[in-house]
Amino acid sequence: MIKQVKPVGMLMGRLPKGGDLLEELNAFCGKENITAGEVRAIGAVERATLGFYNQDTREYEFHELDQALEIVALVGNVSLKDGEPFVHAHVTLGDNQGRLFGGHLAPGAPIFACEAVFTVFQTDAPFVRALDEPTGLPLWDMK
Repeated sequence: MIKQVKPVGMLMGRLPKGGDLLEELNAFCGKENITAGEVRAIGAVERATLGFYNQDTREYEFHELDQALEIVALVGNVSLKDGEPFVHAHVTLGDNQGRLFGGHLAPGAPIFACEAVFTVFQTDAPFVRALDEPTGLPLWDMK
């Protein structure tokens, strides 16, 4: 099911050096009361933790990258989970050899530098995450 949303504004800014990338994105959404939106970012992190959802075991496998990395692209959405703004983001990171790593952004990525753009949406009803039985993931409840 698809629901119509209406863009009502955009916010641009820089996230603080040393903060955890995912935690800072979530904190910004909480501070600005963004409950429906899209986020994009570029920059660099000191290291990162990326997740891959194993469809067979229905569990995330996490991979730690213990090196400085460029944020080639970060794309995500903002909705509500447990009544709070929640950023679900995927990220592509590049190393100093031009190799790329990608996956689900997890806590564990200290920011070196990050510029983020948030598009805020107006919705008739909030997008709320709930357990989706067929996938085992907390997806938007589209009922």
